Amino acid sequence: MIEDAAQSFGVEYKGRMAGSLAHAGCTSFFPAKPLGCYGDGGAVLTDSDDLAEILKSIRIHGKGKDKYDNVRPGINGRLDTLQAAILLPKLDIFPHELVSRRRIARNYTDLLTAQNTSLILPGVFSGMKSAWAQYSILAQDARARQAIQDRLQENSIPTAVYYPTPLHLQTAFAHLGNKKGDFPVSEDCAERIFSIPMHPYLTVADLKKICSILHVDNHAA
Repeated sequence: MIEDAAQSFGVEYKGRMAGSLAHAGCTSFFPAKPLGCYGDGGAVLTDSDDLAEILKSIRIHGKGKDKYDNVRPGINGRLDTLQAAILLPKLDIFPHELVSRRRIARNYTDLLTAQNTSLILPGVFSGMKSAWAQYSILAQDARARQAIQDRLQENSIPTAVYYPTPLHLQTAFAHLGNKKGDFPVSEDCAERIFSIPMHPYLTVADLKKICSILHVDNHAA
């Protein structure tokens, strides 16, 4: 079993860390992730010595005892030195950044809840801790979402819709024969979801400004 932990590095699930919940966990170090480098990067995590040796081989062109003895099909999957040099000091401060991300998420939720917003806010189940790769919100509908995004953009506040098309409507899965309406919850969320700024260095003033604009647009919509 392979765990997709691409956006969950730092997450805790019932006392266990994301990346340790299966035979192997795959995570990403893309800049937008909780632990990000300055380009492309990632890692595969495992506690199996045998699997680790296979993964090391695959990472370097499928090498065996030396790099000119290829024992299996492989890839060039090595993290380059520059990205590693960036990640090492960031890994040292990562626990502190997680604390900041969780505090910022709580502040967002407290501020928006106090505004009696009709926006649907994200939450975390009991026994779990999020890494808050994003803080994503559901607007009332697609029109309301666009109005909110436009207003935030006018105030130089970025937003993103990371997944505008559900998987079952992606071209890659067309051969499965799914059509619009087959997964109505996914489709509804895709039309309403958007993400607001989330990183460990947002100030209280930043949060109040963002939430005040969300409050205006939420009631205007």
